[in-house]
Amino acid sequence: MEMSKVSSCDITECAYNMDDMCHAMGITIGDTVHPRCDTACMAVNQELDTSCLAGVGACKTNGCIYNQGFECMASEISVGYIADEVDCLTFRER
Repeated sequence: MEMSKVSSCDITECAYNMDDMCHAMGITIGDTVHPRCDTACMAVNQELDTSCLAGVGACKTNGCIYNQGFECMASEISVGYIADEVDCLTFRER
């Protein structure tokens, strides 16, 4: 099984973001109800391995149609703001 890819990230303040791409090795999405990006780290960019593009390591949002056993089954996701929260924009309610 391959991790779902993070195809874009609009959170320019995140330390893992460079050129609207996430360069964390893997991200975690949500709690049982809300699909927020738990990996978002609001800090000055560190030295990033830009060859590394993030995948979804875990999704804890039970109500998403793509969540199967804490794994994201979407081929790719986007991350961005909904109001003032950093969220998975691909989230779709069951």
